[in-house]
Amino acid sequence: MADIELHRVHNLGLKAARAAADRMAEHLGRKFGLTGEWNDDVLTFERPGVTGSLAVSDKDLHLSVSLGFLLRAMKGSIETAVVHELDTLFAATKPATAKRATKPKKAPPARKKGA
Repeated sequence: MADIELHRVHNLGLKAARAAADRMAEHLGRKFGLTGEWNDDVLTFERPGVTGSLAVSDKDLHLSVSLGFLLRAMKGSIETAVVHELDTLFAATKPATAKRATKPKKAPPARKKGA
């Protein structure tokens, strides 16, 4: 059973999702000493005490991480770092909202001279 399980929906498409996963793997790889490789659309990664996978599709991703005994004590900080990366790189894009047409304001009626 994984110690960290995360699922995110995104609107990036498969190519952009894989690129984001590569950026995430590069950053977390430097931070935590992870190495990884792609097998189809699943990035598997490991280091002593950590194994996991990041499966990406055109619409969502699923991250699963198992921590060794010693790293379970750091689960909170590891999960926080991973969630931050996911939220930054895989943020679901919001659909563009159409601006509502507003009625032009009517000019106040002209005042009669001498009134």
